[in-house]
Amino acid sequence: MTEEHDVPLRDGATAHVRPLTPGDRPEHTSLARVLAPGSIAVVGAGRGPSGAGHKVLRNLVDGGFPGPVYPVNPKASHVAGIQAYPDVRALPGPADLVVVAVPAGAVLGVARDCAATGVKGLVVLTAGFAENGGQDAEHELVRICRSAGMRLIGPNCLGIVNTSARMNATFLARSPREGSIAALSQSGAVGAALLERLPISSFVSVGNKADVSGNDLLEYWEDDEATRVIALYLESFGNPRKFARIAARVGRRKPVLMVKSGRSGAGERAVRSHTAAAATPDVAVDALARAAGVIRLDSVRDMMDIARLLAAQPLPAGRRVAIVGNSGGPEAMTADACERNGLIVPPLTPPASLAAQVSPAAALGNPVDLTADATAEQIGATIEAVLADPGVDAVLVVYTPPFGSGLEATWKAIAEATRAATKTVVACVVGHDDPGGDLIDGRVPVYAFPEEAVRALARAAAYAEWRNTPADLVEPASRDDDRAATEIVRYALAERPGGGWLDPATTERLLRHYGVTVAESILVDDPESAAEAASALGTPVVLKAVGPVHKSDAGGVRTGLTTPAAVRSAYHDMKAAVGPVMTGAIVQRMVPEGVEIIVGGVNYPAFGPLLMVGMGGVAADLLADRSFRVPPVSLDTACEMIADLRCSPLLYGYRGRPKADVQALADQIARVGRLLVALPDVAELDLNPVIVTPEGAVTVDARVRLSAATPSP
Repeated sequence: MTEEHDVPLRDGATAHVRPLTPGDRPEHTSLARVLAPGSIAVVGAGRGPSGAGHKVLRNLVDGGFPGPVYPVNPKASHVAGIQAYPDVRALPGPADLVVVAVPAGAVLGVARDCAATGVKGLVVLTAGFAENGGQDAEHELVRICRSAGMRLIGPNCLGIVNTSARMNATFLARSPREGSIAALSQSGAVGAALLERLPISSFVSVGNKADVSGNDLLEYWEDDEATRVIALYLESFGNPRKFARIAARVGRRKPVLMVKSGRSGAGERAVRSHTAAAATPDVAVDALARAAGVIRLDSVRDMMDIARLLAAQPLPAGRRVAIVGNSGGPEAMTADACERNGLIVPPLTPPASLAAQVSPAAALGNPVDLTADATAEQIGATIEAVLADPGVDAVLVVYTPPFGSGLEATWKAIAEATRAATKTVVACVVGHDDPGGDLIDGRVPVYAFPEEAVRALARAAAYAEWRNTPADLVEPASRDDDRAATEIVRYALAERPGGGWLDPATTERLLRHYGVTVAESILVDDPESAAEAASALGTPVVLKAVGPVHKSDAGGVRTGLTTPAAVRSAYHDMKAAVGPVMTGAIVQRMVPEGVEIIVGGVNYPAFGPLLMVGMGGVAADLLADRSFRVPPVSLDTACEMIADLRCSPLLYGYRGRPKADVQALADQIARVGRLLVALPDVAELDLNPVIVTPEGAVTVDARVRLSAATPSP
């Protein structure tokens, strides 16, 4: 689809856009020659049926690939009854795509021959490259391909599939089913499972991802008319920020599903702030996925379950689910699963005519329990009745065989009752999990257990909500503030090229350029100057040690000091308790009691900045109540982050507490987000706590660590 249309923005305005056509995107054009080639050569197509090259050749021929297929084998005149050629240079016509299945040592020579003869793309099945210590050979392979304008898939991969082009260029035994799901896999085993279980439009096993990546394929599949759903199994990101930008655009038209392995990896560098300790790379992936509308999943099984639903059914208009079945136990389990997954099971009032068609023992509320004696016709009539209810967004049919009319008759009844449906329908046939029969009438996805069906439906509902949400509108920072803050950072890094924590005064100056409200304070270096600062600010005041990362743990905080003498005494005691690590102190005007919140950020070299809000104070790490987003964020998104927190009721007047100024807190969060985007050298930032009161939100303790940022990939 390439229609021009209006995109709503959060401020009520609209932006008129024209989606890019395939011709606007060079990635689409270059990959079209690979995924829809006119001719294919298989280098390494041996006569033995067990070889990978022979299997690819057989799959192409047996699958009915319409163009010329050339076996390349210098030791055979024919392979599988087809004339063979000694090398790519000897082919009788051009080959758009070459599948390479020769030993690793011969791959570079084949690539050079392909480059010399105008081949458009290589699929290298051969292993033994970067995954096994052969980085130099892989780099040379990429150099050869790029110098000739060839796209490279692999090396170390299963191959590629395009069912609409009748191309199965893999060495797998099972032929893929034609469908509307495009799949990418970095794992051969996972790729084989996806091909076996899903109806595929196209499939790419990317292997080492030396050239063609998930970003390239997202842009290709965005404009592929045969593709409705995109499913990705990734083990690594090449350019996460570019992935997020592309996926956010693609996701407005087609759902993007992702399983990303490696959730438990250690952080990319040693960090010490509260925010950096919480913002692991996996948290960054979650935040990127959420910002881009990508449906991130924990397992390949979940991805397959949800892909089948999204490919076959319309998106649900809401979260209201009607449950229809013939057994109370499984239906009760289904209702429980709906509640856990954020779906609503509303009360129903079926038409009186339905009561006359079903057993008097049937319970016509929601779930609708028709009892074990219900016939296929009664189940079908009930499905039609609840689909007509305006208070229902989706219907989940739970059939427990062999009761009633049996599986086959009930299957047909579900198909007939839903044939004209415009609402989402899914089915659970309890205990049945047949890979070949997972769609009723090619439309209604079937699951073996209620929890699987509910998870898929809940994910579809959440995706539909994201797609209907107006695009975020972020207020830009002042250019003057950006320039002034950049100069502060530049000067600090010139003094300390290795980076490090900024002193309190510089931290406060940096924050004030972005409008972050910081409590009034004075930096002191001995008991007398501390007492003088207290007199200047007016008591009561707080005394905080400078030096320790976590001041409270080191005994470096004294609150409620009401006289200069008390401040002087507290400084003496604090210096003795903290020791040499204390390099001075801050005397700060005491802020009225409120809700303690932490606002922070971390900048990963690969992922970019990540913004966090959570419960603050000394309990920040203990309770781990946090929400993350990719900055910049709008005020609306900042409010969503606050609402995500389990502690958020404290801000809204919980148990008689005064309502805090949540908008002021949201404003501070958005400002910190703009700072993180504008200043990539800010490696870590903690505002902990931000005291939120009915009068506003004030930062009483701030820490910023600088580290010279590496250029974006």
